Amino acid sequence: MRLEDALFNWLQIKLVAAARPDDQAALDTAQFFEQILTEDHGLGDFAIAKTDETMIHVKYVKDGRPKLQLFPRESAEQLLADIEANPKYN
Repeated sequence: MRLEDALFNWLQIKLVAAARPDDQAALDTAQFFEQILTEDHGLGDFAIAKTDETMIHVKYVKDGRPKLQLFPRESAEQLLADIEANPKYN
């Protein structure tokens, strides 16, 4: 899995887990993507740094250097919106 894809997947499920703290599947999936980011891509200290009206800023460290990746907010929040719109999951 490409780094950008793994970061985006982590971001989406991190937003779901934050909004649904009792959702064990979301928490487990977030942990799974954290493992991919650390073990497969060598990232450290990754976190959502900032959210503005259009973008979500994710900071991380790779090879000892701080990096910043921006993701469109609407795309990143789509998984949460889809889950919340489905009565089966609420």
